[in-house]
Amino acid sequence: MVLLLAILLVVFVLDQPWSIVVLIVAAIIEVFEVFFLRRWAKRIDRRTKRTTGTEAMVGKTAVVVQECRPVGTVRIHGELWEARCSEGGAAPGDEVTVDSVEGLRLEVSLRGG
Repeated sequence: MVLLLAILLVVFVLDQPWSIVVLIVAAIIEVFEVFFLRRWAKRIDRRTKRTTGTEAMVGKTAVVVQECRPVGTVRIHGELWEARCSEGGAAPGDEVTVDSVEGLRLEVSLRGG
C-alpha cells in the first residue's frame, strides 16, 4: 500500500531528485510491512479453529446409517462417509464421535464411550 502511494506521488506530484528518494523509502517500508503482516497472519492462523476439510470433522458427532461392525456408513454434515468403529459395533441411529480421518474413512467411537 505504501509503495502504491509513493508511485502515485512520484508520477503526479514530485520532481526528479525527491522522486527517487520517496520510491526507495517506500520500497523499504513495503518490505517491512509485508514481513510484519506475514508474521501477524501466521499468528492468527495458529489461533483459528479449522472450519473446513477433514480437520474440521474430528470431534464432531455423526449418526450411523449402516451398521458399523466394524465397518459401516455414517452421516455427518449431510454427507455419507465410510466409517470404522473402534469398539467393534454401532447400530443404525446411534450417535458416534469422529476420532480421526484416514483417507476417505472416518475412525469413530460410540458417543460418550
